[in-house]
Amino acid sequence: MVTRSLDNVLIKSANTVEQWTLEQVKEIALCADQKNGPHYFLSNFFYIQHPTRGRINYVPYQYQERLIDIYHNYRKSISMIPRQSGKTITAAGYLLWYAMFVPDSTILVAAHKYAGAQEIMHRIRYAYENCPDHIRAGVVSYNKGSIEFENGSRIVAQTTTANTGRGMSISLLYLDEYAFVPKNIAEEFWASITPTLSTGGKALITSTPNSDEDQFAMIWKQANKTVDAHGNTTELGVNGFKAFRAYWQEHPDRDEAWAAEQKAALGEEKFLREIECEFIIDEETLISSQKLKDLKGSEPLFKQGQVRWYHEPSYGNVYVVALDPSLGTGGDNAAIQVFELPSGRQVAEWCHNKTIIQKQIQVLIEICKYLSEVTEDDTSVYYSVENNTLGEAALVCISEIGEENIPGVFLSEPRRRGNVRHFRRGFNTTNRAKIPACAKLKTYIEKDVLKIHSPLLISELKTFVSSGASYAAKSGDTDDLVMSLVLAVRMMQVIKTYDADLDEYLSDSTDDFIEPLPFIMS
Repeated sequence: MVTRSLDNVLIKSANTVEQWTLEQVKEIALCADQKNGPHYFLSNFFYIQHPTRGRINYVPYQYQERLIDIYHNYRKSISMIPRQSGKTITAAGYLLWYAMFVPDSTILVAAHKYAGAQEIMHRIRYAYENCPDHIRAGVVSYNKGSIEFENGSRIVAQTTTANTGRGMSISLLYLDEYAFVPKNIAEEFWASITPTLSTGGKALITSTPNSDEDQFAMIWKQANKTVDAHGNTTELGVNGFKAFRAYWQEHPDRDEAWAAEQKAALGEEKFLREIECEFIIDEETLISSQKLKDLKGSEPLFKQGQVRWYHEPSYGNVYVVALDPSLGTGGDNAAIQVFELPSGRQVAEWCHNKTIIQKQIQVLIEICKYLSEVTEDDTSVYYSVENNTLGEAALVCISEIGEENIPGVFLSEPRRRGNVRHFRRGFNTTNRAKIPACAKLKTYIEKDVLKIHSPLLISELKTFVSSGASYAAKSGDTDDLVMSLVLAVRMMQVIKTYDADLDEYLSDSTDDFIEPLPFIMS
């Protein structure tokens, strides 16, 4: 018996009396088989909407057959698959099978966008509506965002948020394009959902890659660590996940000509991310995605308190010490970057969000003292602070201590009012000043003029993206280390006017540079 629901689609009513032929009973038994049932169901009763051919029966490719096995045979799996390779439609078929043939299951589908969640449910609904009555289960409730079956199972589709799934007893979790969930939301969601999965629920994660530091990347990397402490290869990663990787070449309709056409249409970076499945950020970052992929951090050589030293300073070099202050009450970080010229090496770094301004200045002074002692030359050390808002308090601290008591040269940005050249202590960060400094920073890093060693700074650079007419951290991320680096770059532009060798070193590297953003003229 079939009935027409309020959604104007064909469904099978719950708890109806039916008569089956012997052949139909065999088909039901084959679908319900807990070993090979998914393959039999998807190959025989799962219908999809082909973009040009319309309604067709799903015939899985070899890599999709392996993907079904991964979904079914492992409690936790993570799959990295190229775009338009049928990963979502394969998942939709498996989720429908699971709901109809594993009673009393709660299946949560979480996608990075509302439209994505609805698209998955649309595919599940379409497959259900085209499934023969003797195979499909009756439904109790049938909505765009959820389906409840007569066997006690249900499928619920939601957008991934920090609280998605909280309070639910989840039998199976499916995360679609998880790499594109904002980093802070993905981390909060995973922390929230992990206790739920610890009771034995399945977790299926599929995505094309994005940043190599997001939650998807972290799970993927751990899933690929399959060597135990004794050097033995294990089937699962250290996090208990089974990793699965498919390649575009495995699709029977794709060849090198197709790849060349896609590369021309998408561009190099998108092709590498969407088709080759390389971890390249899907954002307009200040630093090119290709360069960010190549940046590798390192452990500090040594530490002095909370200051991380990546290189031992040496005599004969110039050192730039830049402080971006903060209130020190647990919000934004105060950050210090130390760079060596002409090598361009990042020498040291410090950041903390609960250090008051007076102590921030003290950290700055200790760094300057150490540099001056090693170089035996106070004039080779240049330090400065951003003087916006809280920076004024930093200037007061420096004034009270006395510049004569701080090793090094306090550098300030020269400014003009009319024809009169004057100095304001420190550097004032306005949008007009920030844009060209970001442009210089982009060139210096991409041309290896500056060598970055801090993993934390590299992480911030990966989320330092276009924001209006400027650049800033993505929502939920920080950019304090980057902004102290921007200040260091501005200091370098002033220092090179004093030193002909540094002027040549820093200027030659930018001869063919094209600004990423226009200057804003007042």
